[in-house]
Amino acid sequence: MKRHDFYFDLPDELIAQQPTQERTQSRLLVMEADGGLADKQFPDLLSYLNANDCLIFNDTKVIPARLFGQKASGGQVELLIERVLDHERVLSHIRASRSPRPGTTLRIAEAFEAEVLGRDGALFELRFSQQASDLSVLELIEAYGHMPLPPYIEREDALEDKERYQTVYSARPGAVAAPTAGLHFDEALLERIRAKGVSTGFVTLHVGAGTFKPVQVDDIAEHVMHSEVIEVLPETVALIAETKRKGGRVIAVGTTSVRSLESAARFSTSGGLQPYQGETDIFITPGYEFQIVDGLLTNFHLPESTLIMLVSALAGYERTLQAYAHAVEQRYRFFSYGDAMLVHPAAINE
Repeated sequence: MKRHDFYFDLPDELIAQQPTQERTQSRLLVMEADGGLADKQFPDLLSYLNANDCLIFNDTKVIPARLFGQKASGGQVELLIERVLDHERVLSHIRASRSPRPGTTLRIAEAFEAEVLGRDGALFELRFSQQASDLSVLELIEAYGHMPLPPYIEREDALEDKERYQTVYSARPGAVAAPTAGLHFDEALLERIRAKGVSTGFVTLHVGAGTFKPVQVDDIAEHVMHSEVIEVLPETVALIAETKRKGGRVIAVGTTSVRSLESAARFSTSGGLQPYQGETDIFITPGYEFQIVDGLLTNFHLPESTLIMLVSALAGYERTLQAYAHAVEQRYRFFSYGDAMLVHPAAINE
């Protein structure tokens, strides 16, 4: 398939710049069992879940990965941390008038220094100087960083984003972008879901800035996917096995949960799903045969992005583009702070 096969017209005013007042106030577009579309509110998700189903969430935590500083010459620099390597080193994008060379020292937030150790493609390896403090890299980022709002949110980050650009169940720091399908849940809705007999489990995928990287080749088969760190724990594997045994459905909350589960299955040496910890660059496009995931809750994604390609692989290409056209017509809010869509398991393309 070609990149332009996944293009759709999106008015700028439909790109959500702010979150809703309450998390669950978003709208929900449902691909129903008969293939039709239903306009709902997010709490209506509950009526589409059955006892013995399970929802799988990504419990990564967004770090305030955008940092500002200066070169010794006085030139301004902006860092976007891509990955924390250890207690003192990171991989980072650097925006500056001229790329710094290895050995360069950057002064960050008038608080600490970062030494450029080297470069790997578009990323720079930096060592943060703790100086007289005992702060780790993560602690320095938490103390001096800004929330890394996506490039299509055309405003500076605000105090509210510290909470709202984060799921209520986030637990493991490392992402530079939120797993946005999970932003719609609050604790009260999660309790109602569990009270219905729906199980909840977790995977971890630390979302990288590459999630916003556009597909630049015409033939999508030639696209090289960015790599991200994932972990699928034994308890999640056991939960999914029990769900399948009882005839329940595995519904992924977000494309990152899909990629985590399907990657773990792909890397399994004995078939089925096994625990996995490591890297994944899985690229899911139409024609992919899903091994684990039965349904998907997701936000609306960028035209021609790898994420809309993943949704099309699960829901069917034609049906996905029809759903997006409907969402535009009905003025749903798009992208990270936007509304959600449920690919109901019975509506999945056979």
